[in-house]
Amino acid sequence: MGQEIELKLALPPKALPALRRHPLVAGAARRGRAETLDNTYFDTPDLRLAARRIGLRIRRKGRVELQTVKCAAESTAGLSARPEWEHPYAGSFDFTPVDDAKVRKLLTRRAPELVPVFTTRFRRETRLYAPDDTVRILMMIDHGEVIAGEQRAPISELELELVAGEPLDLLVLACRLAGDLPLMPSDLSKAERGYALHLGTRRAPARAEPSAVTADASSLDAFRSLAGSCLRQWQANAVGAAEDHAPEFIHQLRVALRRLRTLLSLFAPVLPPEFVEDWRARLGDNARTFAEARDLDVLHDEILAPAATDEADHSGSEADSVIALAARVGAERERARRDALNSLDPAAQGRLMIGLTAALHALPPDSPHAHETLTDFAHRQLDRLRKKVRRRHAAAADGSRAHLHALRIALKRLRYALEFFAPLLPAKRTRKYLAAIVRTQNALGFVHDVDVARVRLAHFAGDDAQLRAAAAFVCGWHGPAYARAGRRALRDVARQLGDEAPWAGERR
Repeated sequence: MGQEIELKLALPPKALPALRRHPLVAGAARRGRAETLDNTYFDTPDLRLAARRIGLRIRRKGRVELQTVKCAAESTAGLSARPEWEHPYAGSFDFTPVDDAKVRKLLTRRAPELVPVFTTRFRRETRLYAPDDTVRILMMIDHGEVIAGEQRAPISELELELVAGEPLDLLVLACRLAGDLPLMPSDLSKAERGYALHLGTRRAPARAEPSAVTADASSLDAFRSLAGSCLRQWQANAVGAAEDHAPEFIHQLRVALRRLRTLLSLFAPVLPPEFVEDWRARLGDNARTFAEARDLDVLHDEILAPAATDEADHSGSEADSVIALAARVGAERERARRDALNSLDPAAQGRLMIGLTAALHALPPDSPHAHETLTDFAHRQLDRLRKKVRRRHAAAADGSRAHLHALRIALKRLRYALEFFAPLLPAKRTRKYLAAIVRTQNALGFVHDVDVARVRLAHFAGDDAQLRAAAAFVCGWHGPAYARAGRRALRDVARQLGDEAPWAGERR
């Protein structure tokens, strides 16, 4: 069995000439002539191999045919490592070289059912990048298409495959290339793209993955694992937002960036201070690029729309004014959405993703808390965040807008930390505790949204007396729910703080 370590980077087809001219590519030694690769992917009619995340293809290069079996790989910012078995194809499948017994058994059992599902056809140019005696990286430029029945999708990729060296060497090269070229890490293999085309599935907004940390991991390894999960959510939504203008992609992209920033603060005791400071600032700047569009979505859909719908049931100038205000905010929302999509520069997002992935791989192994178990570290950090919630709750007793907002942020950070460390905590108690935090966070979120609406609606109304009256009506319409939500949130937090934390009594 071979182990394929590669970094896949997508780029617009129009950028391929610039890629070929780049000094690092043009200066790398050619490996033979460019080849046309025809690949047919096989599966059972009910896609049993895909369900097990196994890929089976026959590749034809000229007169030579090769059978390849690949298993699933976790890919982060395009960097993946996967088991692979490849050998000559002689007209019928032969799975004896597959040395994973479970994979071989499944393939052998399903062999009579295997049928072609989709194909890929692309031109591949290969060069060898060898800056010194220790590093050898294949640079493969692929240009072609995926074909499933009548459906087609373009292929325009640069694959960097490690021959000798470390995974960090791939990322260093990618950083240098991304500084000049519009490269976006791609976590989807050609096979995954083919299956999606075959099934007619569309990319959906990616939500946070469940944490996969284990108690025997070091704090640094846990941080890398969790950061990789956030990176995958960020990357998937950045690509999705560029392809599909649904606002939820931007929202989930911002969630991924917030989780990453919380993660940096959470693990700050085991990370270099300059790393934490640098990446918190860079990720924060990136998130703010998309803030306006999300804020106006909330203002329009969750604050204005319910009041406008209720008022529309009544006739008169007041109803017309509310509808006019909603139309003005709606127009601003569309402008903000366009601005957000224009700001979603795949090249800029790609540079940040590749840079962060490289920085994660380059982190020093030593830690001032190396003697501490991950579980002890988690408990200590959760205790710290819970104490902050307690302080913010005491301050929020005055009902001030600023203090309620600070309490909301403290709860959100505690929630993210609980989700990160969930595998280390009692499952049932943690789920219950998390659900209570989410309810309270949502209530405080509504309070914050109404507070922001007062300011934003006054701005949009300007000097227009009728629109100012409409803005006052909308905020007043939410008034009773606003008061109840604030009181209920303070009461619920007091109850949560009075209860025993899920991790209490778990220390050894």
